[in-house]
Amino acid sequence: MNTTFTMPALGPIMPEILLVGVALVLIVVDLLYPRNRVLLSQITLMSSLGLIALLLNQQTAVTFGGMFVVDSYSIFFKIICLFGLFVTTLLSDKYLQVEKLRQGEYYSLMMFSVVGMMLMASAADLIVVYLGLELMALSVYCLVGLLKDDPRSNEASIKYFLMGGFSSAILLFGISLLYGMTGTTNLSGIAAYCAESGIMTNPALLAGFALVLSGFCFKVGAAPFHFWTPDIYQGAPTSMTAFMSVAPKAAGFAVLGRFLMTGFPEMHEQWGTIVALIALLSMGVGNIVALSQTNVKRMLAYSSIAHAGYALLGLLAGTAEGSSATMSYLLIYGFMNMGAFAILILLCSSDNRREELDDYKGLAKTNPMAAFLMLIFMFSLTGIPPTAGFIGKFYLLKSALAAGYTYTVLLAVIFSAISAYFYLRLVRYMYMEDPQEEFVATYSPGITVALGISAIGVLWLGILPGSVLSWASRALLAF
Repeated sequence: MNTTFTMPALGPIMPEILLVGVALVLIVVDLLYPRNRVLLSQITLMSSLGLIALLLNQQTAVTFGGMFVVDSYSIFFKIICLFGLFVTTLLSDKYLQVEKLRQGEYYSLMMFSVVGMMLMASAADLIVVYLGLELMALSVYCLVGLLKDDPRSNEASIKYFLMGGFSSAILLFGISLLYGMTGTTNLSGIAAYCAESGIMTNPALLAGFALVLSGFCFKVGAAPFHFWTPDIYQGAPTSMTAFMSVAPKAAGFAVLGRFLMTGFPEMHEQWGTIVALIALLSMGVGNIVALSQTNVKRMLAYSSIAHAGYALLGLLAGTAEGSSATMSYLLIYGFMNMGAFAILILLCSSDNRREELDDYKGLAKTNPMAAFLMLIFMFSLTGIPPTAGFIGKFYLLKSALAAGYTYTVLLAVIFSAISAYFYLRLVRYMYMEDPQEEFVATYSPGITVALGISAIGVLWLGILPGSVLSWASRALLAF
């Protein structure tokens, strides 16, 4: 396969090239002249979004020998990843000052991780999937351990590196089995082989599929591959936890959806059952274990496991309606989860990170606006109307029910009702308890904008969800 690096070939990947170039510049410049880099990072993100916008109205572009595809589906997820990074830069300005972290390496590593996510979203070949996934993962391993003087951060980084390396080995072994059986790593080629030869009579092919699926489920934090999530979310810098909860999860679902819909479309009856079991286990583990958590970051970590289960409901349906519901829900989840972590960063200080439930007692009396915004985000995570979380869950359940997964939907509703306890418990602490201390939260410009974006997104998509649903439906025309 000969691929010439001409401008037509490089055009579809220009947003990624821009991010890599600026990330490299940030590392070098920060060594010589360390200072605030948030503005440069935000300008770069806006420029990358502009380049992606130029690709919106163009036809599907396939380059590098069919390994990299830019279509409406990949663009949808790239925008979610860039949105997650942009909001994180808004949150990071204050947080980096509180934790006294170097900004050059911080923003550079986040850009490298987003480039990996964007490669994953556009990957039409398992080799590109693996390259993008490792670029994302290696960058995130470093970001998790940036709090060098914090034992929890060091422990989280080591745990994530070890478990992530193990999951990558499983994924790579699965890819090797698929290649050995089909003779290709291209998803369309794998689909053609399976349609002609079948998969149920080929144990090696089945094993390869199961191993690759397991690797992807680890990356999205779905049970039973979720064990890394609570410790890593708690130990990582809070701004990094916010980023990890949105962007890598979206990238993981992007590649998982393309893998199932493009590589194994004829096998839906089999993988639909497997995905249903993973979804139920994720919702059960996430919501039930979260009941006993007293640390807000750990609670949100188990919440993210449960929400991975909700998002899987759309994929298991195997329909355009279900896939668009999953895509819409990931965007909605980005708004509400980023908002919740923004409140944590707003309240933290150099001497108290305020991550425990007791730290939120009486928050409505000391910081009424922060309490009100957190109430909105908790209501949305619970799925209470008129917030976006309700709309997202409604369409996910509707698509799974239409596909015949009645008992799965019934259990999902029960697990969602259970989640109301730990989400609303935080609301009770804020509004029905006396404050333990008096302190004034400092609203930096970045946090103010981030909270505004998150709150408006949660309410707007809860009242007028048609725009994001139609956008997700149009994005699926790529398939």
